[in-house]
Amino acid sequence: SLLGQILDHWFESEPLKATLATDAVIGAMASPHTPGSGYVLLHHVMGELEGQRGAWGYVAGGMGALSQAIAHAATARGAHIFAEKAVCHVLLGRDGEAQGVVLQDGTEVRSKLVLSNASPQITFLELIPQEQLPKDFVQRIRQVDTRSPVTKINVAVDQLPSFLAAPNARDGQPLPHHQCSIHLNCEGTQLLHQAFTEATHGHPSSRPMIELCIPSALDPGLAPPGCHVVSLFTQYTPSVLAGGRSWDEQARNAYADTVFDCIEDYAPGFKASVIGRDILTPPDLERIFGLPGGNIFHGGMSLDQLYFARPAPSYSGYRSPVPGLYLCGSGAHPGGGVMGAAGRNAAQVAIKDFRHL
Repeated sequence: SLLGQILDHWFESEPLKATLATDAVIGAMASPHTPGSGYVLLHHVMGELEGQRGAWGYVAGGMGALSQAIAHAATARGAHIFAEKAVCHVLLGRDGEAQGVVLQDGTEVRSKLVLSNASPQITFLELIPQEQLPKDFVQRIRQVDTRSPVTKINVAVDQLPSFLAAPNARDGQPLPHHQCSIHLNCEGTQLLHQAFTEATHGHPSSRPMIELCIPSALDPGLAPPGCHVVSLFTQYTPSVLAGGRSWDEQARNAYADTVFDCIEDYAPGFKASVIGRDILTPPDLERIFGLPGGNIFHGGMSLDQLYFARPAPSYSGYRSPVPGLYLCGSGAHPGGGVMGAAGRNAAQVAIKDFRHL
């Protein structure tokens, strides 16, 4: 289903269509004209928050607070959590079943079951010897489309951005629009398609799609008084630049400057308010967070990589070709997004199996 067709059916306003279209291409190396893009939009409006269908929210204390809440719930039930302990491979028994993990420092952690919320690529191509897996399964995991157009820029500013379309009040206090997701360079779906096309040729978009959030407008504890943190989710940026060039400091700063110039057009004074910025290109997202290709969903949310085919045909039920090893991250069904569905489903399958051990 082409997203463009769905939006044309329901809406007339081009800026509204383009803004809705951003949720269909988010995290995807796709344009609103790409077949199947309609699904990603559906994925982003699924579910509910506190009884409101399709609603989104900020996590008080920042996204890390969500991980902490899960961690506290687990430790309260007797779980032991070891952070900053890299796993180097899964321990296998004589019959090829998972028996625990080996850490980089050589420590062996024995277990009857192993659940991995790392990507399918890391789980099956790095942590398991390839000869222990079916050839067609390995090939399928290698072929997963992990291209990602996302460059994330975190910004610290010393004043609230003031937009020409809705200037700030005299007291500089956040207004309703500061508490929402602000979409820039989304006046028309053609702009998004143009930005996508540039990236397919190895060039970062000259007029990138920008989703701007100011979580400190709702959660003042995230920044000192009067200051704010601005989160910029931008696309399209190719993983490898034209001519095989990599993202060096110069390329990263040049792209960030393009993004900031665009924001300046909507909110004059923004550039002067910036006191710090952190630029995470697709290779940075891969290196720091283990996201294959920098893909926030561990793999494209395209129709050929969803439902029974996620992460591979016949392995969408969280069990893997290795008995006792389960996949519970974004690369498992139903995919990415901060909803915890893959983890909850995987846990239930693991508990069911555990009872028979």
